[in-house]
Amino acid sequence: MTAEPTADDAPELLCSARGCHADATWGVLWNNPKLHTPDRRKVWLACDDHRVQLEEYLGARLFFKESVPVAALDSMDLGTRPGAFGR
Repeated sequence: MTAEPTADDAPELLCSARGCHADATWGVLWNNPKLHTPDRRKVWLACDDHRVQLEEYLGARLFFKESVPVAALDSMDLGTRPGAFGR
């Protein structure tokens, strides 16, 4: 018999900014066109305080695509990973 998953089993989603341990509220979606297929989206997590900083960092490299609330990430199609089979 297996136990039903609880909210306590959910992984912590923390901000990706260096040294930040705040809960993430945003998914910052990006893509490096030299490495990823056009539909592929990588995700950095951001708190409210670091969202703009991460967007600007990725934007300066022309990698930034969009930011979405963390709750929306589960329902998004993040594209296929090059070389990944069966996805």
